[in-house]
Amino acid sequence: MYRFRLNHTLQISLFILSSLYMMKAFAQLDTPSLEQALQNTNRSPAFRQRDHARHPIETLNFFGLKSTMRVIEIWPGAGWYTEILAPYLNRNGEFYAAHFAEHSSVKFFQHSRQKFISKFNQHTSPYSKVTITEFDPSGSPPNLPVNDADMLLTFRNVHNWISANKAQEAFRLFYKALKPGGILGVVEHRAKPGTNITLMKKSGYVTQAYVIELASMAGFKLLESSEINANNSDQRNHPRGVWSLPPTLREGQKNKDKYLKIGESDRMTLKFIKPDISHSVEQKP
Repeated sequence: MYRFRLNHTLQISLFILSSLYMMKAFAQLDTPSLEQALQNTNRSPAFRQRDHARHPIETLNFFGLKSTMRVIEIWPGAGWYTEILAPYLNRNGEFYAAHFAEHSSVKFFQHSRQKFISKFNQHTSPYSKVTITEFDPSGSPPNLPVNDADMLLTFRNVHNWISANKAQEAFRLFYKALKPGGILGVVEHRAKPGTNITLMKKSGYVTQAYVIELASMAGFKLLESSEINANNSDQRNHPRGVWSLPPTLREGQKNKDKYLKIGESDRMTLKFIKPDISHSVEQKP
């Protein structure tokens, strides 16, 4: 009788373990890998051509993205990263696309937001769980999670908030949205060390030290920096700033071949954490 109970218990345990393994395996099959998300057939052909310059797989892996996370992308623009993030998070995660304010007085912001919404409404399947909201550090508080997001990402946007004198407020709101232990991932055009704020606003390039300072003032801690998106060919001294380079090519045909040869900007890639203060405070007896 004892032997029967032991064997019976062992069989049940093996059955449970086998079931858990199969459930995990099926979940993995249903959740696309980042590589599969990158091959999403709904991705814009023009966006695909920029993969070699933006290194999305390496960048998102560096930030530690997981398919089960609650993720916010701030100012997704035309949706270059959204086309990858949305299908990857569609089944087991949550994704917030925090675009420009709906009632912005800036015409460019209005048109960009509307194009973004129209675009993703056309392909509902991989984007069925995208929550489109807004982010405006100069206006009312954003409609974003509070102390509840696992990761917040922003790509090539910090210079815009610096130009609007709203960078400190933007990082403060990032901090507010993330849960303790949450990750802030920043990719930004990188200025030469020592560049002054006036030139940053004019050129679109920002010093890495200043971005770290902004994040630190908001309460973040720098975990790691990466050279994934570095471009040593970019000397960062163009007449129209970073917009001289592709994809904007603001100078038109003038020096176009030169700028295409340089490629996209030299960019910093920074990973910050919102410290879990409750775990770092020494317990008093």
